[in-house]
Amino acid sequence: MNDRSHPSGAPGAGSGDSLRVADLNQASATAFSLQPDAPALKAIATELGLDGLRKLRFTGQVAAEGKRDWLLTGHLGATVVQPCVVTLQPVTTRIETDVRRLFLARFDQPEGDEVEMPEDDDQEPLGREIDLGAVMIESLSLALPLYPRADTAELGDAVFTEPGKQAMTDDDTKPFAGLAALKGLQTPEDGEAE
Repeated sequence: MNDRSHPSGAPGAGSGDSLRVADLNQASATAFSLQPDAPALKAIATELGLDGLRKLRFTGQVAAEGKRDWLLTGHLGATVVQPCVVTLQPVTTRIETDVRRLFLARFDQPEGDEVEMPEDDDQEPLGREIDLGAVMIESLSLALPLYPRADTAELGDAVFTEPGKQAMTDDDTKPFAGLAALKGLQTPEDGEAE
């Protein structure tokens, strides 16, 4: 198994984080390991809108899949800092995710205005190079929490209504809320049988 190790450097084309397809060995897998340095982590954090990014590491291998296609399998680990969606306090999350991309020599791009998403969303067209840095950043972006929340963050009740009227709360929408309100209005005489 061949090994390509890139301990540092900003990801992207031309930075040494790309594998030339012509150089890949059909008979054995090519291993890789990317661990961007501090300036690269800062650039990625800015690109993804993160407050911080630490300990990003992307390892795996690229192996032949048939005669012309290539399969990338790997693992991504990162520690990200995002603002809490409620309080805007920093929220630190550890991400561990497996990555799989199948680069196809014959990639049929759907045509038309309305395109149905394919079941295999890990397929990509094969170019002259496989950009490991781009795969790393895309995989990190897809693994980010959509709504990070601090442990102490609580969503309060927001109630809106016209002036002078009583606002409807979540409790009022429960099925038996109306019955409970009617029972509260009932007098002892109303409940006695005649």
